[in-house]
Amino acid sequence: MKVMLINPKFRLPIDTRTTPHLGLAYLAAVSERRGDEVFLFDADVEDEHVTDAVRRYQPDVVGITANTPQVKQAWRTAQAIKSIKDVPIVIGGPHPSVIPLESAERPEIDVVARGEGEEIWLAVCEAVEKGLAAKPAFTAHDMLDPQAKHLSHILGITFRTNDGQMHNHPDHPPVADLDSLPWPAYHVFKMDRYTNLQPATDAIEGARSFSVLTSRGCPYRCTFCSQSIMPQKWRARSAESVLAEWRHLVEELGAQEIGVLDDSANIKVDRLMDLADLLIENKLNHVPWIFVNGIRANLASRELLGKLKAAGLKRTAFGVESGDPDILLSIDKKIDHDTIRRAFKNAKEVGLETIGFFIIGLPGETEETMERTIQFAIELDPMIANFSMLTPYPGTAVYEIAKRQGRILVEDWEDYVFFEGKARYEMGEMSAELIERKWRESYRRFYLRPSRVLRIVTRKDFWINWRRTFRMAFRTLFPREEKTELKKAVEASV
Repeated sequence: MKVMLINPKFRLPIDTRTTPHLGLAYLAAVSERRGDEVFLFDADVEDEHVTDAVRRYQPDVVGITANTPQVKQAWRTAQAIKSIKDVPIVIGGPHPSVIPLESAERPEIDVVARGEGEEIWLAVCEAVEKGLAAKPAFTAHDMLDPQAKHLSHILGITFRTNDGQMHNHPDHPPVADLDSLPWPAYHVFKMDRYTNLQPATDAIEGARSFSVLTSRGCPYRCTFCSQSIMPQKWRARSAESVLAEWRHLVEELGAQEIGVLDDSANIKVDRLMDLADLLIENKLNHVPWIFVNGIRANLASRELLGKLKAAGLKRTAFGVESGDPDILLSIDKKIDHDTIRRAFKNAKEVGLETIGFFIIGLPGETEETMERTIQFAIELDPMIANFSMLTPYPGTAVYEIAKRQGRILVEDWEDYVFFEGKARYEMGEMSAELIERKWRESYRRFYLRPSRVLRIVTRKDFWINWRRTFRMAFRTLFPREEKTELKKAVEASV
């Protein structure tokens, strides 16, 4: 069967990293293992229009992924496909998982897949294949025939049959054995069209930069985190399984950089220690790797970080969020500032580069609490400080808090686009003007210190990427109004 997987165009107002979509890479892999032919269409790097691709490829089923600012473009993409072929279209990803009825009610969407997608996707593909076997011209209209019950046995989906009846099936359990999944199918991507993981700091050819997931889920439930919509049960791959994929990336695909994308990679410390030992023993530690999304500071001992450094780890991030103890407590981070200090100290002592994630404008903030966050960032002095304005994403606890106690300022899902320099909500005495002002101030005060400027200009990678670095810095400190032209450019692409 011919399947088509689509990442809709997702333009940002700054030049940020573009890497293959790992979720789609997994879906492509399980489809190929099932025996399907796979065509991956990433609109951010493709030259042809999606309708031309559909006419040329003639897929039997289409899967589209979408986060919140991307979902309307996903709908537009589905509309364009439906204008030429009534092929079954499945939408998944973070946003449809949180608000499935919104997408299921749209005529261009046939099925919404909620949560982890691999097993749901395979079940839908099997249903389509059975339909094609009985009727070679099988369409989405046929699949949604209420009498045929093609989808009645599939968990984790939401859809509307032709009689107008909405069906919201119980959740599908998350994948229990992650070792059973095939490796992401990077060969279906045009790898030479992507950047590396963190182009602002590293000079690595994008085609040689790969991502790895060694675990899924998170036992923590921070109020601001979109991870809270995904399975709470933390599951990990074995060290041996990760090693085998790592060897494949290095020896067969020529990886020059590997990014671990786990949300909570170090929940089980012994597992990471075992993986580090295996990377060292198998002489795979010459390829630098990073924890892109960071690790838990409360589980970052000097012993662990030292072993990971020996195994090739170059850089790790820690989610600091706030420098105010009361705010830190209110977001259910389950950590304190002394623990965070120790984690940064441990990382620096073993020679690791560090990134700190900080949030400006959490619920309950005042100018004083935001000031403490800026001061704490300067005290910790990571190599990179990433300050973000709190964005209340649907499905998170802060979204409900902002709706009940404040005022959400976004009127359109596409207004959730990152890096525009705009506050997304107000609450109490915390105005949008205050949030935006302290956010810009945080970057100025952190990066324009003389010691920081000297450190930056003495880095080799700075001079390789200096044009891009200055462009990003200017757009951060002096954001321009791009929303309208950004929308027009994206909408015109479909």
